[in-house]
Amino acid sequence: MTTAVAVTAQDFTHRFVPVFGKSVHRLGLAANYGIDESGMRAAFERGLNYVFWTPTARKLTRVLRESLKQHRERYVVAAGPTLGWFPSQVRRGCERALKVLGTDYLDTFQLYWLGTTSAWTPGTVDVLMKLKEEGKVRSLGVSIHDRERAGQLAESSPLDSLMIRYNAAHPGAERDIFPHLARRKPALIAYTATSWRRLLKRPRGWDGPVPTAGDCYRFCLSNPHVDVVLTGPANVSQLDDNLAALERGPMSAQELQWMRDFGRVVHG
Repeated sequence: MTTAVAVTAQDFTHRFVPVFGKSVHRLGLAANYGIDESGMRAAFERGLNYVFWTPTARKLTRVLRESLKQHRERYVVAAGPTLGWFPSQVRRGCERALKVLGTDYLDTFQLYWLGTTSAWTPGTVDVLMKLKEEGKVRSLGVSIHDRERAGQLAESSPLDSLMIRYNAAHPGAERDIFPHLARRKPALIAYTATSWRRLLKRPRGWDGPVPTAGDCYRFCLSNPHVDVVLTGPANVSQLDDNLAALERGPMSAQELQWMRDFGRVVHG
């Protein structure tokens, strides 16, 4: 079991991630859950600078494009092809993202949902490596549900980052992925911190406190292996609540145990 001792309050909200060569706010912005353009601008003004962009995130595109034009080096932009089964799809996805966002490079380019909407083949790996050599992307990643495979890729692949599911109801990454990070030290991005909001509702048979979204983000970031956790606020109020929660710093051992106990009930 991981405790909060390894993470200090001083470095809790921000971290320099060598893979990206930049300091990032550890709360990353995903924009598929309702927040509008003014809310995205507010997120950037409040310091969020890791941005998970997909071609369907149309509301985010204009704001992000404007922000990159003004302060490109401030942001870490993660993108990927809608489908990545074949090398041609991977290259088209990269070049489309560069054009739409009006940038010369992507900080990280990842295959989405490996094994479901993309494939790890000699052809797709080769084109990823070429895009990196050409300077169009600075690091390579995948998002993946298969934890055991993610652990293998973390240990022996050219990947620079992994985007994985990790929350109090699904802590299996602690067993299947985190022990494999030491050899190559890829960046680790967590998503579904609230388990699709299941961790925000009182399950049958639970009489104790129910976590807030901020508690869920603190749980993820209290694990020193997690560099960034994605948030998808619906509005500025939710964004502010989440940021305020992070100011409390890492969870205590008692808080972590509460979250784990709650997560087991939700999962079960």
